[in-house]
Amino acid sequence: MCGRFAQYRSRDDYFDALGIDDDELIYDPQPVGRYNVAPGTRVLLLNMRDEHLHLDPVFWGYGPEWWHKQPLINARSETAPTGRMFKPLWHHGRAVVPADGWFEWKKEGSRKQPYFIYHQHGEPLFFAAIGKAPFDKEHGHEGFVIVTSASNKGMVDIHDRRPLVLRADAVEEWLSAETSPERAQKLTEQAALPESAFRWHPVTKKVGNIHNQGEEMIQETAETS
Repeated sequence: MCGRFAQYRSRDDYFDALGIDDDELIYDPQPVGRYNVAPGTRVLLLNMRDEHLHLDPVFWGYGPEWWHKQPLINARSETAPTGRMFKPLWHHGRAVVPADGWFEWKKEGSRKQPYFIYHQHGEPLFFAAIGKAPFDKEHGHEGFVIVTSASNKGMVDIHDRRPLVLRADAVEEWLSAETSPERAQKLTEQAALPESAFRWHPVTKKVGNIHNQGEEMIQETAETS
């Protein structure tokens, strides 16, 4: 986790859910329309620069020059604040991915069934993220990763990790340069939505192909083969 998610609502919907009133933001009622977002693509990322909020398209993945493997796409909330790879990003590159849900694959017999996981009341989600700032500049494969937390109960039958979803009222504090790294770590513990806030249902296996897009990717299905 997290290897695929959906970001299909409009900017307006995400901003309204956050209660944002910032003249610097570009509002747009047109849906983003991405039902099957994959690593290695550019994703709209909410971040703060010069005391204003911005939404920039940023590469999903992080691989600095000394990293000779595939770019990483997730960072564990328990180790990211202090680890060699992610500590600088935790200090100076906190961001948020506005999303509508994410996908997980559960092993059922000899097959894997994809599930779509979303807010129980259908509300937008805000994934904690860290990356290479400033996000309006090109950094190659030094993009961003989604912060994950342990799924200790309730969702362990789907996956043992999940994106760390922040409450809407904690997003601006997470993004603020005034928030210390230590306080940011506290937010991951105190301001994350619990497993009980989510629901999930099986979806088509076509979601496994990144070329498949459209609302059918998130619709519940009885497909089992």
